[in-house]
Amino acid sequence: MTEPDPRSPTPVDAVADDHFDAVVAASPIEATYLGIPGSEDRIDDLSPDGYAHHAELARTTLRRLDGVEVLDDVDRVTVAAMRERLGLAVEIHEAGYDRMQLNVIASPLQGVRDVFDLMPTDTDAQWATVARRLGEVPRALDQYLGTLRDSAGRGLVAPRRQVEACVRQCEALTGPDGYFATFLAGASAGGAPLGEAVAADVRRAVEGAATAYRDAGRALAADLLERAPESDAAGVERYRLASRQFLGAAVDLEATYAWGQEELARITADMEATARRIVPGGGVADAIAHLDADEAYRLHGTEALRDWMQVRADKAVADTAGRHFDIPDPVRTIECRIAPTQTGGIYYTGPSDDFGRPGRMWWSVPKGVIEFSTWKELTTVYHEGVPGHHLQVGQTIFRRTLLNRWRRMMCWVSGHGEGWALYAERLMAELGYLEDPGMYLGMLDAQSLRAARVVIDIGVHCGLEAPAEVGGGAWTYDKAWSFLRAHASDDEGTLRFELDRYLGWPGQAPSYKVGERIWMDLREQVRARDGDAFSLPDFHRRALDVGSVGLDVLREAVLAP
Repeated sequence: MTEPDPRSPTPVDAVADDHFDAVVAASPIEATYLGIPGSEDRIDDLSPDGYAHHAELARTTLRRLDGVEVLDDVDRVTVAAMRERLGLAVEIHEAGYDRMQLNVIASPLQGVRDVFDLMPTDTDAQWATVARRLGEVPRALDQYLGTLRDSAGRGLVAPRRQVEACVRQCEALTGPDGYFATFLAGASAGGAPLGEAVAADVRRAVEGAATAYRDAGRALAADLLERAPESDAAGVERYRLASRQFLGAAVDLEATYAWGQEELARITADMEATARRIVPGGGVADAIAHLDADEAYRLHGTEALRDWMQVRADKAVADTAGRHFDIPDPVRTIECRIAPTQTGGIYYTGPSDDFGRPGRMWWSVPKGVIEFSTWKELTTVYHEGVPGHHLQVGQTIFRRTLLNRWRRMMCWVSGHGEGWALYAERLMAELGYLEDPGMYLGMLDAQSLRAARVVIDIGVHCGLEAPAEVGGGAWTYDKAWSFLRAHASDDEGTLRFELDRYLGWPGQAPSYKVGERIWMDLREQVRARDGDAFSLPDFHRRALDVGSVGLDVLREAVLAP
């Protein structure tokens, strides 16, 4: 892929880029994720004033958009996307929901630590920067805890289950074999010992950060547990905002809840049919046992897992580039890594603006897990790599002559991104890359989990009646657990974490499957409109060129004449 002729920046682009610069200046963590240099030794202001500052940045940009001239279609999408994203951010802030954020996967408690995974550690100078940022951790966590206390004083507290789980995370991070101890033990500059002065600074900083996390866990237990509600439900009012935040679209929640159950039934039927191809006359459990026991699908150790991920990710790029997708040269590099944490999650981090830091697929392997089944995980490579997140994010960042920096690098909507990644899994099956029935069952198994959580997430948080298979009536934790276990094959530890994630991060988990549904519907609308002229690669190229905007904005942009 080559970039098109440069598009002259417009007044709308200037507003978007100014907003980008203001957010990066206010959020050193965001800057590191985006690969923007200059604030690598700092951490965000997590006090109530820090949150208020971000809200005011959004309000200021919205006011500027009121008076700016729209010059072309790119501008029209930018204005629509910024109004939707920033307007919703202000709504959430004014409701106070941003400042009560505490959950097991995506709150500042994790974000402050996670940023260190992206920091280079090849030289003494880089370690000195790491040490300075680690020195910021006590201040940042103290501010964050103050924000949580302030929110609790206004009656906005995360559920008790989330508080308890976050206390345990703090204990795990600071244990004898936890993250901080391991991080310090592995401190070296490209394999060489650190200089004496730098090593001393790193040790002091790590110990200070570990103490701050240990104290944070104790403070959560002392200050929030008694005020934390027993109910996991967010309630309909908060859930509607959360759903819009993750989708960039307003959906009928009750209708989507019913669709989730129908989609789960469809996937279950396909799994049963596929299982009979693997074990004639057998069921899904028989097929899973057969595949898990088959040495052809086994990997031993995390190094073997990482190497297998890399080979499969590289092969997906080589097979599809120029055939099914336009893949820019810089995007043809993806790096697979084992994450330094042990939560069980698999995730993607995008490349830096100059592609000096490549896009990366991370696997956070649970403690003690050393055996892996590839039949379940090939679809994950497609989800996180190509044609999933890596193609989607990388192509958008590459389009610097078309899109402003806010569009290319900062606007991320889960329903768009995760919906595309699920669509990418299904697409690879359509294109013949999952013809092995074991690998195809792995894709269905992942889809089953994603459909089940549409039902659990909407049902629990909005107080809808539970399905008959778990006894109907009101949802409880035990009913949610039974439903999840019935429709997912992961181990208990992984699924317990998954369920805690849904209960503490309302609206996010359904955005995968609901986003995929909207992507599929959009493709069929374009196919119907274009008739014989429809081209699947052209559809993908045009849709991905829009960038990760809300799904309503995406639909309008792609269907525009």
